[in-house]
Amino acid sequence: MAFLWLVSCLAFVSAAYGCGIPRIPPVVTGYARIVNGEEAVPGSWPWQVSLQDRTGWHYCGGSLISSSWVVTAAHCSVASTDRVVIGEHDRSSSAEAIQSLTVSRVFTHPNWNSNTINNDISLVKLASPAVFGSTVSPVCLANPGEAYDDGRICVTSGWGLTRYNAYLTPNKLQQTALPVISNAQCRNYWGSNISDVMVCAGAAGSSSCMGDSGGPLVCQKNGAWTLVGIVSWGSSSCSVSTPGVYARVTELRGWLDQTVAAN
Repeated sequence: MAFLWLVSCLAFVSAAYGCGIPRIPPVVTGYARIVNGEEAVPGSWPWQVSLQDRTGWHYCGGSLISSSWVVTAAHCSVASTDRVVIGEHDRSSSAEAIQSLTVSRVFTHPNWNSNTINNDISLVKLASPAVFGSTVSPVCLANPGEAYDDGRICVTSGWGLTRYNAYLTPNKLQQTALPVISNAQCRNYWGSNISDVMVCAGAAGSSSCMGDSGGPLVCQKNGAWTLVGIVSWGSSSCSVSTPGVYARVTELRGWLDQTVAAN
Protein backbone atom coordinates (compact mmCIF):
# COMPACT_ATOMS: atom_id res chain seq x y z
CA MET A 1 0.00 0.00 0.00
CA ALA A 2 2.81 2.38 0.87
CA PHE A 3 4.46 1.62 -2.48
CA LEU A 4 1.26 2.40 -4.39
CA TRP A 5 0.91 5.65 -2.42
CA LEU A 6 4.48 6.60 -3.36
CA VAL A 7 3.89 5.80 -7.05
CA SER A 8 0.70 7.87 -7.10
CA CYS A 9 2.48 10.76 -5.35
CA LEU A 10 5.33 10.67 -7.88
CA ALA A 11 2.81 10.63 -10.72
CA PHE A 12 1.07 13.64 -9.21
CA VAL A 13 4.36 15.54 -8.84
CA SER A 14 5.30 14.70 -12.44
CA ALA A 15 1.93 15.90 -13.73
CA ALA A 16 1.99 18.98 -11.52
CA TYR A 17 5.35 20.05 -12.89
CA GLY A 18 4.98 19.23 -16.56
CA CYS A 19 7.71 20.41 -18.90
CA GLY A 20 7.87 23.96 -20.19
CA ILE A 21 5.20 25.48 -17.94
CA PRO A 22 6.74 27.81 -15.32
CA ARG A 23 4.69 28.23 -12.14
CA ILE A 24 5.98 31.81 -12.10
CA PRO A 25 5.19 33.33 -15.52
CA PRO A 26 8.11 34.99 -17.32
CA VAL A 27 7.75 38.59 -18.49
CA VAL A 28 9.86 39.33 -21.54
CA THR A 29 10.10 42.80 -23.07
CA GLY A 30 9.58 42.68 -26.82
CA TYR A 31 7.73 39.36 -26.86
CA ALA A 32 9.17 40.89 -25.38
CA ARG A 33 22.83 40.70 -20.36
CA ILE A 34 23.17 38.79 -21.87
CA VAL A 35 24.03 42.04 -23.76
CA ASN A 36 21.14 44.54 -23.92
CA GLY A 37 18.90 42.12 -22.06
CA GLU A 38 16.95 42.57 -18.85
CA GLU A 39 16.63 40.92 -15.48
CA ALA A 40 14.33 37.91 -15.50
CA VAL A 41 11.40 37.56 -13.12
CA PRO A 42 12.84 35.46 -10.26
CA GLY A 43 11.92 31.79 -10.73
CA SER A 44 10.33 32.29 -14.14
CA TRP A 45 12.86 30.07 -15.97
CA PRO A 46 12.72 27.10 -13.58
CA TRP A 47 14.89 24.86 -15.78
CA GLN A 48 17.80 27.33 -15.79
CA VAL A 49 20.97 25.80 -14.34
CA SER A 50 24.18 27.44 -13.16
CA LEU A 51 27.23 25.20 -13.59
CA GLN A 52 29.81 26.10 -10.97
CA ASP A 53 33.25 24.82 -10.12
CA ARG A 54 34.25 23.75 -6.62
CA THR A 55 34.95 27.39 -5.64
CA GLY A 56 31.40 28.46 -6.58
CA TRP A 57 32.50 30.24 -9.77
CA HIS A 58 29.76 30.24 -12.41
CA TYR A 59 31.23 29.27 -15.78
CA CYS A 60 28.33 27.95 -17.90
CA GLY A 61 24.58 27.56 -18.02
CA GLY A 62 22.43 24.51 -18.62
CA SER A 63 18.84 23.33 -18.77
CA LEU A 64 17.04 20.82 -16.56
CA ILE A 65 15.25 18.32 -18.82
CA SER A 66 14.13 15.88 -16.11
CA SER A 67 14.71 15.38 -12.40
CA SER A 68 18.01 13.59 -13.11
CA TRP A 69 19.36 15.13 -16.30
CA VAL A 70 20.76 18.48 -17.42
CA VAL A 71 21.73 19.42 -20.97
CA THR A 72 24.58 21.86 -21.63
CA ALA A 73 27.27 22.57 -24.21
CA ALA A 74 30.15 20.15 -24.79
CA HIS A 75 32.63 23.05 -24.80
CA CYS A 76 31.72 23.77 -21.16
CA SER A 77 33.76 20.66 -20.22
CA VAL A 78 31.80 19.82 -17.08
CA ALA A 79 33.96 18.06 -14.47
CA SER A 80 32.87 15.46 -11.93
CA THR A 81 33.81 17.87 -9.14
CA ASP A 82 31.52 20.65 -10.41
CA ARG A 83 28.17 21.58 -8.91
CA VAL A 84 24.82 21.89 -10.68
CA VAL A 85 22.87 24.72 -9.05
CA ILE A 86 19.14 25.00 -9.74
CA GLY A 87 16.39 27.25 -8.39
CA GLU A 88 18.75 30.22 -8.35
CA HIS A 89 18.12 33.80 -9.45
CA ASP A 90 20.44 36.09 -7.51
CA ARG A 91 23.84 34.46 -7.10
CA SER A 92 24.77 37.04 -4.43
CA SER A 93 21.86 36.03 -2.20
CA SER A 94 22.02 33.42 0.53
CA ALA A 95 18.26 33.58 1.08
CA GLU A 96 17.19 31.59 -1.99
CA ALA A 97 16.12 27.96 -1.65
CA ILE A 98 18.62 26.68 -4.19
CA GLN A 99 19.55 23.07 -4.84
CA SER A 100 23.27 22.45 -5.27
CA LEU A 101 23.63 18.97 -6.75
CA THR A 102 26.65 16.84 -7.55
CA VAL A 103 27.55 15.30 -10.89
CA SER A 104 27.23 11.54 -11.36
CA ARG A 105 28.35 11.25 -14.99
CA VAL A 106 28.92 13.46 -18.02
CA PHE A 107 28.12 12.25 -21.53
CA THR A 108 29.51 14.26 -24.45
CA HIS A 109 28.34 13.74 -28.02
CA PRO A 110 30.74 11.29 -29.71
CA ASN A 111 30.96 13.56 -32.74
CA TRP A 112 31.69 16.74 -30.78
CA ASN A 113 34.32 18.66 -32.75
CA SER A 114 36.05 21.54 -30.98
CA ASN A 115 37.41 22.88 -34.28
CA THR A 116 34.10 23.13 -36.15
CA ILE A 117 32.03 23.36 -32.92
CA ASN A 118 29.67 20.77 -34.38
CA ASN A 119 27.55 18.66 -32.00
CA ASP A 120 28.19 21.01 -29.08
CA ILE A 121 26.14 19.10 -26.52
CA SER A 122 26.74 17.26 -23.27
CA LEU A 123 24.36 15.55 -20.87
CA VAL A 124 24.97 15.70 -17.13
CA LYS A 125 23.43 12.98 -14.99
CA LEU A 126 22.82 14.19 -11.45
CA ALA A 127 23.99 12.11 -8.50
CA SER A 128 20.64 12.74 -6.80
CA PRO A 129 17.44 13.94 -8.44
CA ALA A 130 16.28 17.54 -8.39
CA VAL A 131 13.18 18.24 -6.34
CA PHE A 132 10.56 19.98 -8.44
CA GLY A 133 8.81 23.03 -7.02
CA SER A 134 7.67 26.52 -7.96
CA THR A 135 11.18 27.55 -9.08
CA VAL A 136 12.47 24.17 -10.29
CA SER A 137 10.90 22.22 -13.16
CA PRO A 138 12.02 20.85 -16.55
CA VAL A 139 11.92 22.37 -20.01
CA CYS A 140 10.34 20.55 -22.95
CA LEU A 141 12.60 19.34 -25.78
CA ALA A 142 12.13 20.21 -29.44
CA ASN A 143 11.28 17.15 -31.52
CA PRO A 144 13.24 15.90 -34.54
CA GLY A 145 12.02 17.45 -37.75
CA GLU A 146 10.38 20.49 -36.17
CA ALA A 147 11.23 23.83 -37.83
CA TYR A 148 11.93 26.87 -35.67
CA ASP A 149 13.94 29.14 -37.98
CA ASP A 150 10.97 31.08 -39.30
CA GLY A 151 11.70 34.41 -37.64
CA ARG A 152 9.78 33.57 -34.49
CA ILE A 153 10.83 35.33 -31.31
CA CYS A 154 12.44 33.07 -28.72
CA VAL A 155 14.23 33.72 -25.43
CA THR A 156 17.68 32.98 -24.08
CA SER A 157 18.72 33.41 -20.45
CA GLY A 158 21.86 33.25 -18.37
CA TRP A 159 24.36 34.89 -16.06
CA GLY A 160 26.80 35.69 -18.87
CA LEU A 161 28.64 38.97 -19.30
CA THR A 162 26.46 42.01 -19.98
CA ARG A 163 29.38 43.60 -21.86
CA TYR A 164 32.09 41.57 -23.56
CA ASN A 165 34.86 43.39 -21.70
CA ALA A 166 33.07 43.42 -18.33
CA TYR A 167 35.13 42.18 -15.42
CA LEU A 168 32.33 40.32 -13.65
CA THR A 169 29.20 38.44 -14.66
CA PRO A 170 25.87 39.72 -13.25
CA ASN A 171 24.48 38.31 -10.01
CA LYS A 172 20.89 38.25 -11.23
CA LEU A 173 19.62 36.06 -14.06
CA GLN A 174 19.29 37.94 -17.34
CA GLN A 175 17.07 37.26 -20.34
CA THR A 176 16.52 38.57 -23.83
CA ALA A 177 14.14 37.94 -26.71
CA LEU A 178 15.79 37.02 -30.02
CA PRO A 179 14.47 36.21 -33.50
CA VAL A 180 15.50 32.80 -34.81
CA ILE A 181 16.92 33.10 -38.33
CA SER A 182 17.46 30.52 -41.05
CA ASN A 183 20.84 28.89 -41.55
CA ALA A 184 20.93 30.39 -45.04
CA GLN A 185 20.63 33.88 -43.53
CA CYS A 186 23.12 33.00 -40.83
CA ARG A 187 25.71 32.03 -43.44
CA ASN A 188 25.63 35.65 -44.62
CA TYR A 189 27.40 36.40 -41.33
CA TRP A 190 29.32 33.22 -40.60
CA GLY A 191 29.75 31.52 -43.98
CA SER A 192 30.51 27.80 -44.05
CA ASN A 193 31.01 27.73 -40.27
CA ILE A 194 27.24 27.15 -39.99
CA SER A 195 26.22 23.51 -40.22
CA ASP A 196 22.94 21.62 -39.99
CA VAL A 197 23.48 20.87 -36.29
CA MET A 198 23.43 24.59 -35.49
CA VAL A 199 20.62 27.15 -35.25
CA CYS A 200 21.09 30.93 -35.21
CA ALA A 201 19.28 33.71 -33.38
CA GLY A 202 19.81 37.40 -32.80
CA ALA A 203 21.39 40.19 -34.86
CA ALA A 204 18.54 42.33 -33.56
CA GLY A 205 19.99 44.40 -30.75
CA SER A 206 20.88 41.83 -28.08
CA SER A 207 23.16 38.84 -27.74
CA SER A 208 24.33 35.96 -25.61
CA CYS A 209 27.84 36.43 -24.23
CA MET A 210 30.59 34.62 -22.34
CA GLY A 211 29.16 32.77 -19.35
CA ASP A 212 25.84 32.11 -21.11
CA SER A 213 27.34 29.05 -22.85
CA GLY A 214 25.37 25.85 -22.42
CA GLY A 215 22.23 27.73 -21.46
CA PRO A 216 18.84 27.61 -23.14
CA LEU A 217 17.29 29.10 -26.24
CA VAL A 218 13.58 28.42 -25.73
CA CYS A 219 10.58 28.99 -27.97
CA GLN A 220 6.92 28.64 -27.07
CA LYS A 221 5.10 25.78 -28.78
CA ASN A 222 1.50 24.94 -27.96
CA GLY A 223 1.76 27.02 -24.81
CA ALA A 224 4.88 25.31 -23.45
CA TRP A 225 8.48 26.54 -23.54
CA THR A 226 10.60 24.23 -25.64
CA LEU A 227 14.39 23.92 -25.75
CA VAL A 228 15.38 24.65 -29.34
CA GLY A 229 19.03 25.62 -28.91
CA ILE A 230 21.99 25.39 -26.54
CA VAL A 231 24.20 28.50 -26.35
CA SER A 232 27.30 27.54 -28.33
CA TRP A 233 29.35 30.31 -29.97
CA GLY A 234 29.25 33.73 -31.63
CA SER A 235 30.98 37.08 -31.93
CA SER A 236 34.07 37.43 -29.71
CA SER A 237 32.80 40.90 -28.77
CA CYS A 238 29.20 39.69 -28.24
CA SER A 239 28.07 41.97 -31.07
CA VAL A 240 24.33 42.66 -30.95
CA SER A 241 24.24 43.00 -34.74
CA THR A 242 25.61 39.49 -35.35
CA PRO A 243 23.60 36.31 -34.70
CA GLY A 244 24.60 33.96 -31.94
CA VAL A 245 24.94 30.28 -32.76
CA TYR A 246 23.27 27.51 -30.78
CA ALA A 247 23.44 23.72 -30.95
CA ARG A 248 20.25 22.63 -32.74
CA VAL A 249 18.25 20.38 -30.43
CA THR A 250 16.03 18.96 -33.19
CA GLU A 251 19.14 17.48 -34.85
CA LEU A 252 20.67 16.24 -31.58
CA ARG A 253 17.51 14.84 -30.00
CA GLY A 254 18.15 11.29 -31.22
CA TRP A 255 21.51 11.05 -29.44
CA LEU A 256 20.05 12.72 -26.36
CA ASP A 257 17.14 10.27 -26.09
CA GLN A 258 19.38 7.24 -26.66
CA THR A 259 21.87 8.40 -24.00
CA VAL A 260 19.22 9.01 -21.38
CA ALA A 261 17.48 5.69 -22.13
CA ALA A 262 20.75 3.73 -21.86
CA ASN A 263 21.83 5.31 -18.60
